[in-house]
Amino acid sequence: MRTLHFYNTLTRQKEPFAPMDPALVRMYVCGPTVYDHAHLGHAKSYVSFDVIRRYLRYLGYRVRYVQNITDVGHLMGDTDEGEDKLILAARRERLEPMEVAEKYFRSFTEDMDRLGVLPPDIQPRASGHIPEQIELIELLLERGYAYVVNGSVYFDVSRDPDYGKLSGRRIEELLAGSREGLEGLEEKRHPADFALWKRAEPGHLLRWRSPWGIGYPGWHIECSAMSMRYLGPQFDIHGGGLENQFPHHECEIAQSESATGQEPFVRYWLHNNMVTVGGQKMGKSLGNAISLKQLFSGDHPLLERGYAPQVVRFFILQSHYRSPLDFSNEALKAAERGWDTLSDAVRLLQEAPAGEGASVDTEAYRQRLEAAMNDDCNTAQALAVLFELLRDVRSRILAGEAPGNLDQVRFLVRTWLGEVLGLWPEPVSGREAHSRLRALVELVLELRQHARRERQWALADAIRDRLTAIGIEVQDTPQGPVWRFRP
Repeated sequence: MRTLHFYNTLTRQKEPFAPMDPALVRMYVCGPTVYDHAHLGHAKSYVSFDVIRRYLRYLGYRVRYVQNITDVGHLMGDTDEGEDKLILAARRERLEPMEVAEKYFRSFTEDMDRLGVLPPDIQPRASGHIPEQIELIELLLERGYAYVVNGSVYFDVSRDPDYGKLSGRRIEELLAGSREGLEGLEEKRHPADFALWKRAEPGHLLRWRSPWGIGYPGWHIECSAMSMRYLGPQFDIHGGGLENQFPHHECEIAQSESATGQEPFVRYWLHNNMVTVGGQKMGKSLGNAISLKQLFSGDHPLLERGYAPQVVRFFILQSHYRSPLDFSNEALKAAERGWDTLSDAVRLLQEAPAGEGASVDTEAYRQRLEAAMNDDCNTAQALAVLFELLRDVRSRILAGEAPGNLDQVRFLVRTWLGEVLGLWPEPVSGREAHSRLRALVELVLELRQHARRERQWALADAIRDRLTAIGIEVQDTPQGPVWRFRP
């Protein structure tokens, strides 16, 4: 498969990727609502779309990658009820809502940096694009797709016969509810109508002036307004979590296409699957979320210990982005072992001199790697090919038959593991290397002490002599062995 194919949620099939502009891919991914620390579910989404963007650039495309920050308008429920998540966090922490947004935005970017996620080209905030959202709502009212009730504005889904085409939900089913289903939401004409603008009650902490009075935007309108502001009324890729398919992305399509009259709003809809814990979705509302900071430090009841950010990224990329990722300590420890094996093989490859052995067929490996990624960005298969390549090269080096084209192998591995997958091993610092060496010497001396206790004098002497030969002097004392590096 030479052409990149994506599974398009809108058409429910894999399709060859062909951007509107051959020179530029326009890509939008729903960003976080910054009211708490990012968790493992966020990591799966943003690592996955980071790799998709990296691979598009590898193929030679210029990519304009836009990822929003939601700092207003995200209510607790999906039916326009409840309080804004940011306001609830502000009350909980006794901070201003924008203080909360700044705090957790910094936390999010810090975590993404540690995971090797490249920053977006444009990262707009909902609170900074209120005029664009008001303008879009006015256009929907003008075209007859929305209505005003008591200072709030709702989108009328009955005016859009295609509503539900992304999720597969029929509009007749969505409109079939009785008035009883509108308890607390009586101002809506239909249960499926969604808020474009909400009236702010007295004392509401987030409030802006609008043609309909003081209020704040709904959650869905922000993504339409910001994506079209920076990518145009139609663009190539819209990414996000599977849980956002309905209602969030469905509402984006309805309001965007109704406002502009242009279809499709987005040509390729890509959705990553969720992280689960024992088969149950991981989420803050379910109480089983593990923040990335807890995952790195080990400070969570579900964790036995902490894990390095690169291990977490490797863990995520071992599964396809459209497959669920089930968390467990055992799975993370297995990923850690795999990552250590991969890292050791890369370091051996980097340090080994080229030999006179048979050359590696790097072109064949490149074709296999591209075939894996062209099949809907199958990172798990790409990693399997890289493991096969590194095992082959490692065995040749250790057998004294290093390939004659090691520079080509290094370039291939660096390109794919580093630039495409974002998994290049961090170099070991001098201080860390020295610490590891001291720990290794202590381990060898413990084995020597065991040999002495077992009266295996020849083995104990051989260990001491080998240490002396590499510049480590050992002296036996009544308190145990002492050692030093020989000048």
